[in-house]
Amino acid sequence: MKKYLTIILTSLMAFVSMACSGTAKTNEVTNKESGNMKAIVIYFSHAGENYSVGNIKEGNTKLVADIICELTGADRFEIVAEKSYDMAYAPLCDLAQEEQQKGELPAFKGNINNIDDYDTVFIGGPIWWGTYPQVMFTFFSKYDLNGKTIIPFTTHEGSGLGSAVNDLKKAYPNATFKDALSIYGHDVRTSGKKSVEAWLKKLGM
Repeated sequence: MKKYLTIILTSLMAFVSMACSGTAKTNEVTNKESGNMKAIVIYFSHAGENYSVGNIKEGNTKLVADIICELTGADRFEIVAEKSYDMAYAPLCDLAQEEQQKGELPAFKGNINNIDDYDTVFIGGPIWWGTYPQVMFTFFSKYDLNGKTIIPFTTHEGSGLGSAVNDLKKAYPNATFKDALSIYGHDVRTSGKKSVEAWLKKLGM
């Protein structure tokens, strides 16, 4: 009888041990899945001739995006228009205004296949005629970012945020928005990192 009791107790202990091991494994999977949720920086930037900074190889917004990625470890996606914006500043302004007046949605290259993996989205671009360039609105029409945390940023030479934040809120009424950053394009190469660091610290990131 004692022998049978020992066998039963041993079996029960083994069962409990397996159950506990299974629970621990489930928690590991849950934690791992939660850890997959991360940040991405989505931006449009214009190199070439820019107001106040002359002809540049890397656009002002790209440099800000680089800093954000460096400091946060976020992934990135650059919105690259299929049409060329490689032209002098004056005709580019005319083209940007024409696109906006017509409500044009220029096509862009590439896709984000795993957009659901991101819960925080930084969105940045220059201010062209009071808001983001039209190609960015093409992106907004293609990807649903509702339910995510959106953090806007802009580069400009006097327009600040323009209506970019309000336009984003119209595109994504069910997203959560955090304080935006606007930075002068001519300051990006000198005090840009310091400004971004202070902004991210304020955001608790």
